[in-house]
Amino acid sequence: MNLESKLIPRTWKEVPNRFHERLGDNYGRQRAMFEEEHLLLILHEVPEPGVPEREGLLFWRAPDGVWKTSGPGTGLPALKEFLTRYSERINQLEDDLSEATRAKQFFEILKSANPIRRASRHVSETLQAARDYIIHDRIIISLRDEAQEIGRAAELLLDDAKNGLDFDLAQTAEEQAKAGHELANAGHRLNLLAALFLPLTAIASVFGMNLPHGLEEVKTPLVFWGTLVFGLGFGFLLKSSLNKKEGTDS
Repeated sequence: MNLESKLIPRTWKEVPNRFHERLGDNYGRQRAMFEEEHLLLILHEVPEPGVPEREGLLFWRAPDGVWKTSGPGTGLPALKEFLTRYSERINQLEDDLSEATRAKQFFEILKSANPIRRASRHVSETLQAARDYIIHDRIIISLRDEAQEIGRAAELLLDDAKNGLDFDLAQTAEEQAKAGHELANAGHRLNLLAALFLPLTAIASVFGMNLPHGLEEVKTPLVFWGTLVFGLGFGFLLKSSLNKKEGTDS
């Protein structure tokens, strides 16, 4: 009893029954099958981030060297276009990587590049298996070499994205450490000022040291405003002194 796979087009009448028997209801992993001089490639389309399902494609090479595909297009041009889609997607991610500056951007690129890296590596392994089955086909050799170049490009893309993410995280950590150090220095100086004036303030509060200073009888508001301006000016002077000290320490 022959089992017909629903994945193989019904128009492929000459496909060996062994291919039908070995294919289930799903495409499964990317791989090459060889039977009676017939070659069948099971490949996955370019994966999209966050989509666990893979869209499968079949490419069949008959013993006379004629290629057919289960997807759009015709035969060998469709297989070449399949590899081109991987290259174009990697080039697009490389352009995004060249413009990335923040960790979130690097992470989004990694989320897309990682499944493409895995898928392209399996495409390369599948075409290498096809090359092992059919040794003297120059077309398969060329496709295998192109797939290997795509796999290397995906590896480099992933490495560059990881390096960019690591650098951004390290730079952010350095900036946070620097800000923390400056904050600690500012807090230390404020503590010194508090330690200097706290005893005097406490003693004056306990003993109620409200000594006469000669301004009690002055009714003009100029004394109030003059004292206010003097206090604000002294505060700004103290602030400038602290900022200058922090710059020297940095």
